[in-house]
Amino acid sequence: MHKDIRLHGMMGEQTEYFVMVAGNDAYQRYFFNIVQEEDQLRIFSPGNEMILSPEGISYHGNGGNFCEYMFGVDQPASDLAKPEIINRLVMYGARSDEDGTVRFSDRTSGSATYDNIFFEGNAVCNYFYFVHSNLLSRKLKNQQEELVKQLGKCLKRSEAVGDERDDVIISELYPLLNDESSQLFVVKLINRRHREYRDLFRSFYFRNKKISDEDFSRLVAVATAHKIDRYQQERIRIDAMYRSPANKRIVDEYRNILLACNAKGEISNLDNARLTRLKTLSVRNKIPGALFYTLDEMLNKGRNLKNDRERDYVAATREILEGIFFREIAIESKIDRDDMLKLIQAKKMAMESRDHSYDQLMLDASKECDEKIRDGADASLLDGFSYVITYLDRFDTVSNLINQLAFMENVRVNEDMLRGLLEHKAAFDNLHKDCFHELFIRELFANAYLGNFGRRKVRTLMEGLVSIEALESTIEKLYQQLVEIDHEERISIVLLEHVRDRIRNFYSKFTTKSDQEALRREVVEELKTKKLIRSDIPNHLFDETIFTIKKEAMYLHALLPQIIAEKNVSLREDFLENSGLDRFYVEELEREYYEKNSLNIEELYQIRKGLS
Repeated sequence: MHKDIRLHGMMGEQTEYFVMVAGNDAYQRYFFNIVQEEDQLRIFSPGNEMILSPEGISYHGNGGNFCEYMFGVDQPASDLAKPEIINRLVMYGARSDEDGTVRFSDRTSGSATYDNIFFEGNAVCNYFYFVHSNLLSRKLKNQQEELVKQLGKCLKRSEAVGDERDDVIISELYPLLNDESSQLFVVKLINRRHREYRDLFRSFYFRNKKISDEDFSRLVAVATAHKIDRYQQERIRIDAMYRSPANKRIVDEYRNILLACNAKGEISNLDNARLTRLKTLSVRNKIPGALFYTLDEMLNKGRNLKNDRERDYVAATREILEGIFFREIAIESKIDRDDMLKLIQAKKMAMESRDHSYDQLMLDASKECDEKIRDGADASLLDGFSYVITYLDRFDTVSNLINQLAFMENVRVNEDMLRGLLEHKAAFDNLHKDCFHELFIRELFANAYLGNFGRRKVRTLMEGLVSIEALESTIEKLYQQLVEIDHEERISIVLLEHVRDRIRNFYSKFTTKSDQEALRREVVEELKTKKLIRSDIPNHLFDETIFTIKKEAMYLHALLPQIIAEKNVSLREDFLENSGLDRFYVEELEREYYEKNSLNIEELYQIRKGLS
């Protein structure tokens, strides 16, 4: 039975290391020495060496490094296509040809700084390893190929890597060497500052699936104190958000559709409708749009999805940023209103097209500014870029809030949020008259998925903001109006559920006024007993609920079977346009109908094709 020895320490102020050596005679061999004057740790075996210094590591011999893939990092298509592959594996001296064939060489020596290790691999935890075994070939390139065959599959699939279960990793790997006299050397490196930031963010986000202003302030304080750059902060946050089970389910489905499209070499209208639907669901479920960014990059691989308009907005964005930030840095040049409006409109089109070349242009501009200031340029260079970022942040804030009001149930706003919206509206309208309405409202009202309450809330919001600007109303009054709509929405949701349940179980007929009045009394009493309501239910809400259930019954028992049998898309659309029922609600009814009757759900997708 193999034994293992573990060595633990720190390199510098933030890099923690664990050195583990496993083997049947591990206790009888020297495997490390410490160079005191250079503050180095040397780990070695015949033909292999790894040196840890305060700046980074150097190595020669066999082996490589591995870590858990972070969501949002580049992955080879072969890995991305296999959900069971969850870890990144890099072998020294290996390279991949254009056809995907991996080739090995005897040139395995190298070095890496800790910054690069945690930048190119996992931001928190990375492993390095090498093996001593008399059964391995003499040539290094052959050793590498043999180790991949023995350990590669386990290293790329082991859940113990992400869980940092070192004992499990060793127990999984060592038996695969099939050599009782071998030694397995594993070095784990942890960035303690990144881990503190990740754990803090994870505790906040997993608690209520959002980050409050107070929580965000604490995160900023930690990132500032530890000098964690913005890119690492972003990838740590995205990875943590992805690992929320509810998020992971929708994002993985989105990925699977993209992979299927990649295999076919095209995105059909049906595929695009599904992708758009998942993005809509992500808004309803409070899933951050950032989780889709890397996946959307697959859309640009071998598929001609861009039209001339898209090329135009990308070109306009590049022209403005390059002209101001790159070519004319030595000249006092500010972005004017027309430029800013073009950038915002380009961002909006890029989001709608799932095209992140726009984000890449912004990232390039940000890096260029940082590098020039670092090299001695005037810090005022950031002023122009800060102006852009401020407006783009405004766009994200307004877009998220209005989409939540429009598409999510039981969304509450407060007076501070309304004051912020009023300020944002003034800023956008300062760029162009009615700019706010054009950017956020006009197309929203044409969205087929905009429900009745969502439409009321957005319309009330806009009318209220206009009245406040004209000094004809107040923030407090608008807030009360939105609270009343929210209250009605909450009652309607509860009422629909309980009335439908009562009708199914007790009332086979509810057409007469007396039946409905009896039903109403029982439901009100039940809801008050359960403390779901405190006062009586308004007449119009109860009447609308009864009417909704009647329309639901008509659709399920009369129209939907006909629509399915005839694949009659126009009949379905006619009902949706004239019934007043929310499209989300009808789609849920359809899904339940298909499941209850054991029908092929793909047929339903075909009927919905092109209706996103």
